[in-house]
Amino acid sequence: MVIGVPREIKTEENRVALTPAGVGGFVAQGHTVVVEHDAGAGSSFPDALYRQAGADIARAADVWGRADLILKVKEPLAAEFAYLRPDLVLFTYLHLAADPDLTRALRDRRVVALAYETLQLDDGALPLLAPMSEIAGRLAVQVGAWCLEAQNGGRGVLLSGASGVRPANVVIIGAGISGAAACQVAVGVGAHVSILDVNPARLRYVHDILGGHVTTVMSNRANIADEVAAADLVIGAVLIPGARAPRLLPRDLVGTMRPGAALVDVAIDQGGCAETSRPTAHSDPIYRELGVVHYCVTNMPAIVPHTSTQALTNTTLAYALEIANRGARVALRESAPLRRACNVLDGAITHPGVAEAMGEKATDPLALLRA
Repeated sequence: MVIGVPREIKTEENRVALTPAGVGGFVAQGHTVVVEHDAGAGSSFPDALYRQAGADIARAADVWGRADLILKVKEPLAAEFAYLRPDLVLFTYLHLAADPDLTRALRDRRVVALAYETLQLDDGALPLLAPMSEIAGRLAVQVGAWCLEAQNGGRGVLLSGASGVRPANVVIIGAGISGAAACQVAVGVGAHVSILDVNPARLRYVHDILGGHVTTVMSNRANIADEVAAADLVIGAVLIPGARAPRLLPRDLVGTMRPGAALVDVAIDQGGCAETSRPTAHSDPIYRELGVVHYCVTNMPAIVPHTSTQALTNTTLAYALEIANRGARVALRESAPLRRACNVLDGAITHPGVAEAMGEKATDPLALLRA
C-alpha cells in the first residue's frame, strides 16, 4: 500500500502525522511512504530524516494522488477537498460533529474516513485521543496561568499564590484524560483545585492518584454554577466521543465569573462547552467576553509539536499498519475498534454522534462491508 503524509495547512499547525521512525515501520513491511516536502519541519523532523527512513519526498498533489491511505493530524480544509476521491482512506482527527461542510464533502466523494478520536476499545478507552488529550490537559494549566497575567487582561493572579497569599481557585469540568492531566499539573503548581464529573468512579480515581490534594465534586447544574462563580481559572475538558461537546456553561453563568478570570475551553474542537466560546488560533489565542479571558485554540498540542508528533505516532502506528497490511475493508470487518473509528463509508455516515449532529440516522458499517 502507498501511505501519504501531507504537510498540515491548518493555521499554525506544526505537527505531522508520522515520525521518521514510523516511516521505517511501514517500509520494513513492504509499504511505500510518500511524505510532502517540509511536512515535518515544524516538528523538527527535516526531509533528510524521512529520506533516511526510506520515504519518498514529493509535492502535495503527488502525495494525495499516489496514496491509498492518507495519514494526517487535523481534518482536511476546504483547499484540500479537491484531493478527496472515492475509496481513498483518510485516517486523522476529524471532529465531524462540529463540521458539517467536511462531513458532506467526505460523504459526497465517498472517502473511507476514519477518525482518531472515535477509535474506541471494548472497555470504552479512546487510545488515539488519549495522547493529545493528555498534552492538551497539561497545556491548559500553562496557558491558563498566562491568561491570568495582567498584561493579557487577566486578574493578575499567580496560580500557586505566595507566602501569606491564597493560591488561585482552578475548576476543571470533566475528569477524563485531559481533565485528569490538567488536575495533576494544577495540583503540582500549588493551586486550589476542584474537579467535576458525572462519573463517581473517575472522581475516585483522580482523588486517589493525587492523594486527596484535590476537591472532587459531582457534576450537576447547581455544583457547576457554585464552582465557576468562585473560580479564577475554569478548564472545560468534557467529551462525548464523536459528538458535539455539551454546553455546560451558558452565557449567563460565564457572566457570574470574576472580572479577569480565565476560561480555557479544551473542548473547542468539538464545538466548545461554553456558549461564549469561539475558535481561536495560536497567533491570536485569547479574547475577552463578559469580562472573562477566553482561550479557545482548536489545536492546542500544536504548540509543542515535537512532543505531540512523537506521542501521536506511538499510538496511531499499530492501527495504521493494520489498515495497510490487511487493506481497509478487511481491517474494518475484523476490527471493532477500527469500525468505531469509521465515520464515513461508501457515501454513508456510520458514526452515531456524527449522524445525530447532521440530523440523520447512522448506517451500520458492517452492513456496508458485507454488501
